[in-house]
Amino acid sequence: MKFIFSILLIVLFSFTKGTAQDKYKIATIAFYNLENLFDTINDTTKILSTDFTPDGPKHWDTKKYYRKLSHLSDVIPLIGADLTHTAPAILGVSEIENETVLKDLINMPKLKPYGYKIIHYESPDRRGIDVGLLYNPKVFTPLLSKNIPLTIPDKPHFYTRSQLLVTGILDGDTVSFIVMHWPSRRGGEKRSRPLRNAAADLCRAIADSILQKNPQAKIIMMGDLNDDPTSPSLKKHLRATDKKDLLAKGYFFNPMLTFYRKGIGSLAWHDSWNLFDNIILTPGAVLGDKTSYRFYQAHIFNKPFLTNTEGKFKGYPHRTFAGDNFIDGYSDHFPAYIYLIKKL
Repeated sequence: MKFIFSILLIVLFSFTKGTAQDKYKIATIAFYNLENLFDTINDTTKILSTDFTPDGPKHWDTKKYYRKLSHLSDVIPLIGADLTHTAPAILGVSEIENETVLKDLINMPKLKPYGYKIIHYESPDRRGIDVGLLYNPKVFTPLLSKNIPLTIPDKPHFYTRSQLLVTGILDGDTVSFIVMHWPSRRGGEKRSRPLRNAAADLCRAIADSILQKNPQAKIIMMGDLNDDPTSPSLKKHLRATDKKDLLAKGYFFNPMLTFYRKGIGSLAWHDSWNLFDNIILTPGAVLGDKTSYRFYQAHIFNKPFLTNTEGKFKGYPHRTFAGDNFIDGYSDHFPAYIYLIKKL
């Protein structure tokens, strides 16, 4: 098989500086909203599960389920492969029903050779969707993981996705990941905004608790935030910017803001682009020399095969469903990813 992972999902490349040539390792860190990846079994504790059954409104059966798994397994190994020629070292995911669907995904023929492992907890979300983390154990060793729920003091019956914290060793470097899927805009963006502001506050508190112990800690926050990089949740509550000179003043670095200013998004709605899929880094993962992993580049994985080529939604992400109609696509979101590099 022609899989290049003998160097632990990390490849070597070179930069020439004058007469000297520096060699670097590179690793891909990615996030992908999998658009309601449900199995076909009805879980009565989850609102959406009934829809995703053979007798439900979506007529979700084994054939369609494995068709979607096959599509997703076509995408994942290509994320970041332009430089690494292999699948991501770390992949955060959202809109998954349970651990079973992730096990089915990583055992698809195109993903199984990478040996992905899973970190997943059930969330209290009423719809029945969670977040999770896939990692290659040849390059990443988890040290701890926590499932941290979002609670709203004046809304005791509000339940949403928990935030997943994973800390481990990435090829010799200690790195923490926070995987998130913030509350939706249901009921309107303005009306629902306080919920996402609270989610941003929780993420900031998790990151700050790590930074208090180690101000240089490398923390990578990723997820479908249901807000754009310019929304108050990211700008004011999480304090995320694309200006590196502000990082010394307590800001985090959000390279997706640069894309958003250029009109590049990760999902489309009513003929406009949103960039809800963000990857945000603490200063320790951005600034300083590259003797350990540092941020190199960010990208939206919006290859032509992932987009609609015709009709009313031409150019939009080619999704699995339009309402209850199965249209045999991939997801209603494009994946987001970054490269980390360090000098040999």
